[in-house]
Amino acid sequence: MFGRAPKKSDNTKYYEILGVSNSASQDDLKKAYRKAAIKNHPDKGGDPEKFKELAQAYEVLSDPEKREIYDQYGEDALKEGMGGGGGGHDPFDIFQSFFGGNPFGGGGSSRGRRQRRGEDVVHPLKVSLEDLYNGTSKKLSLSRNAICSKCKGKGSKSGASMKCSGCQGSGIKVSIRHLGPSMIQQMQHACNECKGTGETINDKDRCPQCKGEKVVQEKKVLEVIVEKGMQNGQKITFPGEADEAPDTVTGDIVFVLQQKEHPKFKRKGDDLFVEHTLSLTEALCGFQFILMHLDGRQLLIKSEPGEVVKPDQYKGINDEGMPMYQRSFMKGKLYIHFAVEFPDTLSPEQCKTLEAVLPPRSSVQLTDMELDECEETTLHDVNLEEEMRRKQAQAQEAYDEDEDMPGGAQRVQCAQQ
Repeated sequence: MFGRAPKKSDNTKYYEILGVSNSASQDDLKKAYRKAAIKNHPDKGGDPEKFKELAQAYEVLSDPEKREIYDQYGEDALKEGMGGGGGGHDPFDIFQSFFGGNPFGGGGSSRGRRQRRGEDVVHPLKVSLEDLYNGTSKKLSLSRNAICSKCKGKGSKSGASMKCSGCQGSGIKVSIRHLGPSMIQQMQHACNECKGTGETINDKDRCPQCKGEKVVQEKKVLEVIVEKGMQNGQKITFPGEADEAPDTVTGDIVFVLQQKEHPKFKRKGDDLFVEHTLSLTEALCGFQFILMHLDGRQLLIKSEPGEVVKPDQYKGINDEGMPMYQRSFMKGKLYIHFAVEFPDTLSPEQCKTLEAVLPPRSSVQLTDMELDECEETTLHDVNLEEEMRRKQAQAQEAYDEDEDMPGGAQRVQCAQQ
């Protein structure tokens, strides 16, 4: 990152918070922080804000690179991101890492021993509509990091590790280059010596099983129970089954259900929808057909005697929809949406036969004189959606041509005036 060196700002505040001079050694800083942090710890009735300020001051001044930036440019330079900033870490974590245990003795403070939480691992799980209707279970094999059983997550045979001297245990190193009188370059990267862990383990003391990594790969089989009536997008959680890491509360593995499209049924909440096409004869004179349901049952669907089904009509069947989640003895409705297929043409004989049984035509009869005054027209089939798209495309082309014409912009301007 390149930038102009910032103007010098307050570079004494952190020293004043710790009660030391700007020439204080690292030992002086440690003694001052130790005394003040124990006195102001919230679990001992101290001031939480003062405790936070102490942690922020010590975090900056105990890091030689951050301290150099602070001494030279002040607090504002750290806030702008030079040197990785100040006060970005949890003050309780800084307190815990400083003392390496419980300074108060006994059972200890719950806040002082707080552990960070590992990330959840989310997996999509594809299921069919049949799976959601009937319920199912799926066994899935997953790989994850597990705490090494041989060294109990210590990484060493003896259980000992050392604070990395290269980064003072932060896991991060900051490099500063002066490129000119008023230009600096600052780069932040993981410490090469400890690979960002903040600690080092002697090569001879490394755990032979995890090679000092503290975790090993393991395969785990999880049985995912998909209950009747579960929804698309619903989550099934396995608490504490994600990647393990030392001093970390293990996250969850979360499966998110993704329903595959069904060729026949559509689901809306607890209801099911089916499309079915009838011939004109079936719509007028009655129909029956078999519908294979999601659980394999065959439902006989039929009309009542003398019933006429109109195009785009819906009919419902109670208790044949989806089972309700965690109340699977209750079900929604099954709706059938009917389309009616009309014949393309009829012969004169068919027309006469139909006219004899169907309701009569409209009673309005046109006289020869009225017919003579009318103009003949010809009806033709249209695809309305296609025609609307074509007209929109033509209008857009005309607009584009008008924009490209010389003087087109001036005409628009004049019209607006």
